[in-house]
Amino acid sequence: MKFEDFIRKGVVKKTIRDIGKIKALIKSTKEDFEYIEGLKIIDISSRKLTSNYYEILRSILEAIAFDKGYKVYSHKAFYYFLLEIQESIIAEKFDRYRQIRNAINYYGKPISTEEANEYIKEMKEMINYLLDKYLGEFK
Repeated sequence: MKFEDFIRKGVVKKTIRDIGKIKALIKSTKEDFEYIEGLKIIDISSRKLTSNYYEILRSILEAIAFDKGYKVYSHKAFYYFLLEIQESIIAEKFDRYRQIRNAINYYGKPISTEEANEYIKEMKEMINYLLDKYLGEFK
């Protein structure tokens, strides 16, 4: 499968680059990031915080896609979008966290504090990398 397949199926739509939407999305994402940064990772928060960091990562990808003229309606399509923009390592990591988030949200998978710390650390690195590389002009 390729990113173009998602466009053909209507799961990704071509759109005009909307700087206002991009800025608004980045602003709300940064606010969410700042809020959850203040929360402590403990046994009862590890699942929710892992899932929330994934959502921040996905929101950053949504802003990048908007910047490139796409509206993406599928988390799986973001994997192929990342491959399209030559970010295969980030794509593999994102897909791994997509699956972890799905296991948490849809199957009640428990996440230990140690796992949450590891996942969150890597997702923060991915978020910062993507912000700097693709959205620096909006920071």
